[in-house]
Amino acid sequence: MKPEAKSSRPEWDEYWMNMADQISRRSTCLRHNIGSVIVKDNIIVSTGFNGAPRGLPHCSEIGCMRDKLKIPSGERIETCRGVHAEENAIIRGDPMRMEGATLYVNAKPCRWCSKAIINSGIKRVVYMDYYPEEEGVKTLKEAGIELKVFKKK
Repeated sequence: MKPEAKSSRPEWDEYWMNMADQISRRSTCLRHNIGSVIVKDNIIVSTGFNGAPRGLPHCSEIGCMRDKLKIPSGERIETCRGVHAEENAIIRGDPMRMEGATLYVNAKPCRWCSKAIINSGIKRVVYMDYYPEEEGVKTLKEAGIELKVFKKK
């Protein structure tokens, strides 16, 4: 009889959150490096990280307007020039493949992203409890989106 070997393979949620962390390294935001990955049937649908809209200068090049205005994190997000990681993943993905998918993100979704998540057809969100805004999570709960707070091991 073969002895049982302890597997070093990560569980799926850990695997995809590790991927979201890796994707966040492409972020050009000076405040938060956020990455997301949308997955369906354990196949990547899309990925995204936060940064300026395509073709525009990034905050890493021109500075952060929110820092200049001394706006606290989680407040007045409309002043940010960046597109959030969740939004970028949704924009870049195939809408037909998002229905019923899971979104992994290494921060708590904000209220703007929560609305995009709901309308995209994503049914589950796994996130790290990092971001000082609660409205996004409340909105996702109200819409019946399954939520899981991921804790690193």
